[in-house]
Formats: sequence, structure tokens, C-alpha cells
Amino acid sequence: MYTGWDAVKEVRFLTKEIAYELARKQKEISVAEFFERNKHILGFGNPTRAIVTAVKEAVDNSLDACEDAGILPDIIVEIKEGDREGEYTIIVEDNGPGIVEKQIPPIFGKLLYGSRFHSIRQSRGQQGIGISAVVLYGQLSTGKHAKIMSKIGENEPAYLYEIAIDTHKNAPEIIRREIVSWEKPHGTRVEISILGDFSRGRRFLYEYLQNTSIVNPHARIVFIEPNGEKHIFDRVTEELPKPTVELKKPHPHGIEMGTLLKLLRSTKAKKLSTFLKTEFISMGERTTQAVCKKANLDPDLDPRSLTREQAGRLLKAFKEVKIMAPPTDCLSPIGELLIKRSLKHETKEISPEFIVATTRPPSVYSGHPFQVEAGIVYGGNLDKESPVKIMRFANRVPLLYQQGECVTTAALSSIDWRRYGLEQRGGKGIPVGPAIFFIHVASTSVPFTSESKEAIADIPEIENEIKLALRECARKMQQHISKKERRRKTREKFLLITKILPEIARKSANMLNKPVPNIDGVITKIMDVIWIDDSIEYEKVKRLQTTLDSFEESKDYGCITKSKITVMNYKKKSTEFLLYAVIPPEAIVGFVKPKPEAITERYIKWKIPPLKATQKYELYFELAGLNEGDFDENELYVDGINPEYVIGANKWEGD
Repeated sequence: MYTGWDAVKEVRFLTKEIAYELARKQKEISVAEFFERNKHILGFGNPTRAIVTAVKEAVDNSLDACEDAGILPDIIVEIKEGDREGEYTIIVEDNGPGIVEKQIPPIFGKLLYGSRFHSIRQSRGQQGIGISAVVLYGQLSTGKHAKIMSKIGENEPAYLYEIAIDTHKNAPEIIRREIVSWEKPHGTRVEISILGDFSRGRRFLYEYLQNTSIVNPHARIVFIEPNGEKHIFDRVTEELPKPTVELKKPHPHGIEMGTLLKLLRSTKAKKLSTFLKTEFISMGERTTQAVCKKANLDPDLDPRSLTREQAGRLLKAFKEVKIMAPPTDCLSPIGELLIKRSLKHETKEISPEFIVATTRPPSVYSGHPFQVEAGIVYGGNLDKESPVKIMRFANRVPLLYQQGECVTTAALSSIDWRRYGLEQRGGKGIPVGPAIFFIHVASTSVPFTSESKEAIADIPEIENEIKLALRECARKMQQHISKKERRRKTREKFLLITKILPEIARKSANMLNKPVPNIDGVITKIMDVIWIDDSIEYEKVKRLQTTLDSFEESKDYGCITKSKITVMNYKKKSTEFLLYAVIPPEAIVGFVKPKPEAITERYIKWKIPPLKATQKYELYFELAGLNEGDFDENELYVDGINPEYVIGANKWEGD
């Protein structure tokens, strides 16, 4: 007879069998297998993005390698049609230092293999996934292997490797290895076949390469399409970015519980105070004692004996004690001048009327140094009825997708752009008008929202710095728009007065048979303004190169920027005031006339003497260290006079 107890035993037996069956099915998977099934996470979710992602990862590697070696990058990107529809071969070739032979297979054939994962400094790639993920995607989508050619010196051989990835082991498979002849003195050439949609992806790929050249003004990039059409994005400077210094230790504000416990268990320090000073940056004797006191922990305590509860108190103390910010020489911003130069070069077809850029001082979030740069391109042939274009960058890499999920977009959308001359419904959202916005975030740890690295997470400190940078640029844009509009209206009034009144005076004098009267007083009474005009000219000069033995004349031409400022008093009374001309970054002030009251790194300051009605006063200055077009509009300010009476300058807000 089948009892209830028999049923219970049968259920227990079946449960046990199922548990063993599940245990037999459970096994470890490699990271390569994971990404094999989740390639969308790395940016290969559709054929259009696949083309852009493949080129992006290879170009990022080339730029990093060249900069690490102190080489001005020359990069060739070529797309060729493959053997079947939708198949393309991506070729990226650079003039970098090359790759040591034994490192070629793991770099291209092993995911999570790289040199920057533990490095605390600004760099494009840190996870060791990028280029090996492209090799994996190419292998999955076409069944073809990647071909890598590399050479590390003029007298060294060039090695050609054909590589696949063993996804079960996350290890490279060397299909072929050859020593070949290559005319390049050094460099790397990557050739990977993938499935993609070039016809749809071409616009995004062109935009990526163009934007890459903007944030890497020292690079020259050549893009060759499948039909042979060639596009050249030339470098606008011969100067490499400032080298970054790697931080050897983490900052206390950026540490998490698990990492702290790991450091505590592995430290060789015998005292907690020694542990804090040796394992973290910005921790001196005074700060260490303050942290221990706040955490109620004995500085002489053995750090390896700390409990989880004590480690939690230590973490809390890190946040409550004021700790000096980490050093910022681990960052390498582009710089205001080079941003303007790059934007001008790449937007010359739209003939913008005004370009402004700024680089904010370094800041910190969660112990990670970061720096924000921003710029605005205004006017020209840009569409006045469309939303502004937003160019987003992180560590000199363009962000093309997920714009709506990025903190840069959120920061921009939260500003009331109506105050600055652009249309915006309700004072929120992306504004409408003839403008392009540039936003660059540089950091030792950019907080991306996903592994595809297309959007920056919503970090309050970063959002605030972006707003400050954008508002700084916006104020200058608004001043330009306002100055232009006031000048236009006043000029129309001035031309009307100077043409019609003299004609009336002349005809009236003829009718009355009297001499033509002086109407300067009438003109000044109607105008009642100080009119300031300025003009910029450039003079090319040969640069001198200094050698050990003599001065040698170079074929390279520099530029002297000559500025002329004219002040006209169209007020009834004699007027005097202070005039400031802002000096662009990296410019060197040369000849100045008349003698200024002061010259600083930021401005030239003149005291304009009392000018009688209709009296003209001219000022001149010259700048060196700039290229033609770097400085095309004076930024002028006045003090000691109501700025409402001044056309061509704004109110001075102080030093």
C-alpha cells in the first residue's frame, strides 16, 4: 500500500537527484565566453555600431601607444569590402613604438589583459577589453582571424601574427607567425574582418574620426573609405599632450569596504598609523592622527587585526576628516587654446562667427581627480531652428551614443539658455540655436554607465563642474551676441546721423548763404556713447631655432598678432575710464602703445585719459606664441564708466 510517508521519501529522493543533476551542469565560464554571448555590452549590439566600435578601439590603442612613446601620431584607418555582403575588413596602422613580439598574442587574444587596469592616471583604455573584444567579434561574425603586424625599431624585424581567441580558456591561439619585411621604422598594423553596416555607419565613423582629431590636435588621421575616397584630419599642433604622472596609491575618499579589507590583510605595516601613511596618498602625520581619533582606533593597533566593524569606522572617518585632495599631475587636459584651434579647423566649412573655450581647475569626486573643459561654436552657417549639436568626450575619446543617459547632457539641459541668447522652452532641455557645444571630462577614473563607455554617470561633482564650464563659455557668447547687436543698432543710428545731418546742415547753409556750421555737438548729443572698435592682423615671421653653436633660421613660420583698438568719444562731456584687454592663454605680450598702467598674465590695463567730445584715441599691442586665427576678436572690458554708454566693451568684474 502506498502511504504518505512513501510519497515524502520519493519527493526527497527526486529532490536529491535534481540537486546532483544541477551540480553536474554547473561549470566555470571564461570571460571570453561571457562576452561571446553578450557582445552588445562591448558596443557590438548592431552592425552599424560594430563598425565604429572596431575602429574606435584600434585608434584609441594607437593614440595611447604613440603618446606613451612621445611620438606625434600618424594613423591610417582603411575600410575594405570583404568576401560577402556585409563583411568589411578594418585596417588601422600607426607609427607608434610597436609591440614586443611575446606580447602580441595576449594583447590581441586575451580579454582583460592590459597595462592600465591598476594604473591611476588619465588614459583612454583601462580594462584590457577593447581590441581583444574586436578580435573576438570578428572571429564570431566572420570566422576569420585577426592579422597583426608590428615592428619595434628600424633595425628590428617585423612580426606578422594571425591570431584567434580560444573562448573556453580566454587564451590566444596563434594560427600563423612570420617574419616579414615592412618599410616602416616602427609601428603596428591591425587587420580584422567583421560583419557591419558601413553604409549606415559611415556618418558615425566619420564623426568619430573628426571628433577624435578635435580632442587630439597633435594627431594626423587619414581615413580611406571602401570606394577609395580619402579624408585627412590634419594635426593643428606639433606639441604632444603633457605627460601624466601615475598615482601609486589610492586616495582615502575613493576606497570601498572590500578594497580596504584587502589592503588591511595584505599590508606589511605593523601599526595602523603606518598603514594609513604608506597605503594611501594625501595621508600625513596630522591627518593620520585625526582619522584614528575620529574612528576611535589606536594608531599603534596592528592593521591586520582590524574587524569589519572597525574597518567601517575607519571608512566613516575618511569621509568626516578633511583630507588634502590628490595631486592632479595625473591629468592632461587639452587646453583652451588648442580646443579653440581644433574647433576652428574642423568647423571652417560652416564659417562660425565666434568660438570660445575654457579649462576648469582640477577637482575631485570620491578621491578621483578630474577636470572639465568646455567650448561653444556659434553662428555662421549653423541652423538656427534646430537643437544645438553636443560633442561629448571622456579622456580625449568621443562619446557618440547614449547622449540622453550622459551627465554632460543633463548638466547642459538644466541651464536656462534663454539668458545667453538661445531659444529653450521652459528654460530646460537641449536649447535651439546656431551653436555647437563641446564638453570634455578628463579623469583617472571616468565613471561610465556601462562597459561600452558611451555615457558618463550622474556624479554631482562632475555635473557641477560641467555647468560652471558651460556657463563661463555662455557668458562670453552672450557678451559677443550683445556686443554685436548693440554695435549694429548704434552703427545704423550713427550712419544715419552722419549722413543726413551734415546734408541738412550743408543745404541749410547754402539756402541762407552762410558757412556750414560745425554739428559735432549735435551728433554727440544724439549718440551719447563711447564707441570702441578693434581689429586684428597677423604677420608671419620665421622662428629661430637655437643650437649649441649658433642661431639657425627655421623654415617654420610663426605669427605675430597685431591688435588695434580705437576709442571714440561721442558723449557731450569729456570722459575718462579704465580699459582692459584680455590676453589669451599661452600668448606672450610684446609691443604695447601707449604705455599701459599694468600688464598681467590675464590682461593689459590702460587708463584712458580725458577725451573731449568727438576725440579719438588709439591703442596697439602685439602678441607672440599664437597661430593665425587663434585670436580673432578682442575681449574688452571697461571700469570707471557706466557700461551702458559703451559700445564694444563689457563691464569689468574685477581681477
